[in-house]
Amino acid sequence: MIKNSLKKIFVKLARILGYELIDQNKFNSPTLNKNLDDNLSVLNEKSIVLPMGEVKITKKIKSLEIIFRTNTNIEIWDQNKKRLFEKPKIEYAIKSIKSLAKSISHFKKLAPDIEINLKILEDNSSKDNLEKLKKICQEYEVNFEVISHDRDRFRKIIKPQKTDDTYSNLSSLLTSFFLAKSSEKDLIFFLEDDYIHFNELILELVSTYERVSSQLEKDIFICPADYPFLYSENEKTNLIIGSHRHWRTTNKTLCTFLTSKNFINKYWDNFYNNCLDRHDPFEKYLNEIYEKETCISPVKSLSIHMANINSSYGLSPFIDYKKLWDNN
Repeated sequence: MIKNSLKKIFVKLARILGYELIDQNKFNSPTLNKNLDDNLSVLNEKSIVLPMGEVKITKKIKSLEIIFRTNTNIEIWDQNKKRLFEKPKIEYAIKSIKSLAKSISHFKKLAPDIEINLKILEDNSSKDNLEKLKKICQEYEVNFEVISHDRDRFRKIIKPQKTDDTYSNLSSLLTSFFLAKSSEKDLIFFLEDDYIHFNELILELVSTYERVSSQLEKDIFICPADYPFLYSENEKTNLIIGSHRHWRTTNKTLCTFLTSKNFINKYWDNFYNNCLDRHDPFEKYLNEIYEKETCISPVKSLSIHMANINSSYGLSPFIDYKKLWDNN
């Protein structure tokens, strides 16, 4: 009886002093009232990973803007290849938005105080296709708005391209960057419509961003996909502990990535210049930023780029693609 009373006092004292206790015999934390295989972290407060200990969150996130670019008519930009499963483009867009909506819904249950807004930047999609995407967002009660891409807005800025589709891709990308520049959200997540996401995507992005940026004491970039091209060259990388998995540093991404509003402002010239022409690689000016700033991608992947099966920009290793496809 006395022993239990002393233990309760000790637990209360530890909480007051800001310490977490671990009972390895019972495999739980009496201060957190959780088992050790539960999520021990608290968003915007602390990130706990066993046995690495606790990271105090100094880079707190209050809001996230997701900018989802979609064109449900074009199969693959500048290519004649078919995607994995060889379905019409609208099916990939539907599965992409549904998996994203599910991930947002999952996150909101755990972090209702963090504001999430989805902007669907549609480029010449049919009314019927657009209604299918909107219906999914409504079903999952996602806060969203649809913005129609004005193809003529940047005709005098972007260099003439071989095809109008290429120009349109550059134009919609630049529009998404301008939307980010005018946003008041803490984080901006740029998304393309041919990625399918795991449920934990948004939770992992936000919680890992908080943890790693707090440790580094600076903003970072996050790519949600573990691309095969990351393993095609013998390049050096660093492994980092995120909130629930390992991450690796990288100096390349495609146009699906997350970063802070601060970095949008700081590197605006890179974002802007990347859209003025079709560079080689396409993300030339984005990749230049990663030579100065930390960019990480997950091991294993949180989002799957549904490209051609032989594409170095496509399928991430060790994923059950059929299961992910069927679940969405």
